[in-house]
Amino acid sequence: MKSVILFRHGKANFDKIFLNDHERALENQGVKEAEKMGKCLFEKNEIPDLVISSTATRAKSTAEAAMKKGKWKCPITFNNIIYSGSTSDLLILIKEQNNKYDSICMVGHEPKFSNFVDLSTNNEHTFFSTATVAKIYFDMPKWSLIEFGFGNLDWLISPKELK
Repeated sequence: MKSVILFRHGKANFDKIFLNDHERALENQGVKEAEKMGKCLFEKNEIPDLVISSTATRAKSTAEAAMKKGKWKCPITFNNIIYSGSTSDLLILIKEQNNKYDSICMVGHEPKFSNFVDLSTNNEHTFFSTATVAKIYFDMPKWSLIEFGFGNLDWLISPKELK
């Protein structure tokens, strides 16, 4: 069985002027949200085998803060497809992963992540606030076999739900 954890970046800073959207940083609250969710996954024993983060500054910072606070020892890679590609491109990226990994965490953006959950699990609309994390499992032995419509939403947690 394979599982995908989708982790939306923490609250981004809109107050400062950045060269472009890709370079927007996290607010202090966004860092705290990321740390809270990283620790939550550690406590749930849901640390992924691999993290693939968007190349956007706010997503990278979210992944790094969550991994540090949650003591995740898994490898991390960065892929611009999570930032610039479509929801279907996310599926293609997942399908290309090494089967030695059973759980992959993608750190990225809306509306791609709610769309991915909806298409994977046949949900109508999933609400994905900042730093929300969702786990979808697929009863498939290989990443290449995963298709939309065949996933099951195991859980969806936002930082506001945690103490």
